[in-house]
Formats: sequence, C-alpha cells, structure tokens
Amino acid sequence: MVDCPSWPGPVEATALGNVLVRARAAGAVGGDLPALRAQLRQTQRIVRHDPRGDGAAWRAVEREVGG
Repeated sequence: MVDCPSWPGPVEATALGNVLVRARAAGAVGGDLPALRAQLRQTQRIVRHDPRGDGAAWRAVEREVGG
C-alpha cells in the first residue's frame, strides 16, 4: 500500500486528451500541451483520495492474486 494521497483523473482522461490533441492538430483549439491539460482540469472533476485503514484489505487481495 502506498501511504500518500492521489488525485486520479476522470476515467475518460485518455479519450479527452486524444480529442484535444486532435482538435489542436486540426486548428480547432490552440495552446501547448500544458494549456490543454489546464483546460481539462478546469472542466473535469478531480477529487483527492487519501489512504485510510491499515492496509489489511490490500494485503488480502495481494495474497489472493499471488502478488
């Protein structure tokens, strides 16, 4: 278990990134890669997740899958 917060993006992040890069290539939107990422951050919900518990559930799954 990694004991640090994470900020996972939307499940559609790859598709949204692809659309923005293609739109940029077609001239429909402007900006460099950091600007495109900023645009996604402004339009998508990103929630911080903090680890909790003692990690027993993760260790149990690890034993099940043979990790």
